[in-house]
Amino acid sequence: MRVDLFDFHLPPERIALRPAEPRDKARLLCVDPRQKNPFGDYSIRDLPLLLRAGDALVFNDTKVFPAQLEGVRRRGDITAGISFNLHKRIDDETWGAFARPAKKLQVGDHINFGNLTAEITARHEGEVTLLFSQSGIALDEEIKACGIVPLPPYIASKRAPDQKDVSDYQTVFAKHDGSVAAPTAGLHFTPQLLEILTQRRISLHHITLHVGAGTFLPVKSDDTQEHIMHAEWGSVSRETADALNKVRADGGRIIPVGTTSLRLLESASDDDGKIQPFADETSIFMTPGYRFKTADMLLTNFHLPRSTLFMLVSAFSGLETMQVAYKHAIKNGYHFYSYGDACLLSKGEGA
Repeated sequence: MRVDLFDFHLPPERIALRPAEPRDKARLLCVDPRQKNPFGDYSIRDLPLLLRAGDALVFNDTKVFPAQLEGVRRRGDITAGISFNLHKRIDDETWGAFARPAKKLQVGDHINFGNLTAEITARHEGEVTLLFSQSGIALDEEIKACGIVPLPPYIASKRAPDQKDVSDYQTVFAKHDGSVAAPTAGLHFTPQLLEILTQRRISLHHITLHVGAGTFLPVKSDDTQEHIMHAEWGSVSRETADALNKVRADGGRIIPVGTTSLRLLESASDDDGKIQPFADETSIFMTPGYRFKTADMLLTNFHLPRSTLFMLVSAFSGLETMQVAYKHAIKNGYHFYSYGDACLLSKGEGA
């Protein structure tokens, strides 16, 4: 499909630079393409009333680590400041990273990050491989000491990260270190909301997908078939797979919280839609025409124009429906992107 079909105009003032306080005060747009009036305006706090006893929410329990490193490249007497976003661990001492400005780097360059140094061992366009001077747990501790929370560019271009982002840009159920970006639909949940959901017999399940910096990359091709997704590592335990399959068998609905949870469930399912244990990389890319096997609904934030995530929600609820839904959200003052409001989507025809 043509990528320009997924374009839309978003006024800059609709981009949220801070989350709602408290988190569950964020707004929630319900979208059901099967209804005559497909849109409903609610709050995240209404979610327990919008779901049914027996339904299952599936959360991504990945934890964001400070993956943005500011370094200095020295070549003789010449120095240059370089910013790196770590996105994939290759082994105990090696990471793949996106570099800015990458054109100032060559294979063999050494980068200083204070107490930590690294050598550029490979480079391809804006992506490099960093071989660090430390490894294992010692390297992890140094990255945490000198790294910065990597806010998405549409926030970082408007303000600098600060100490508040350390907690704001982390879900309350974050457990496993490995993401350079938060699974942002999960940011809306508070311990109190999770307790209410449990009391209403809506089960809560956790899977792990480590979100890479590739999630921020724009789609540069003119056709969706030419876009290559970056692989991300995820896992679904046998216990969680069995529990979700039982939810479906008992008539409950499976509702992934965030596109990361949905992508992982689809990667872990067989052709019959049964979820299997999974521990591997996934680069699944969903555009209109994809038939979803696992999810009955999807809770997600509002996404960028021309992004793979807007393509995914268009595949789930229909491109025309989502175009109209986003126009409704803009007109009615919803906030977009990582710190913004959310949608509860039902599947469209053919999804």
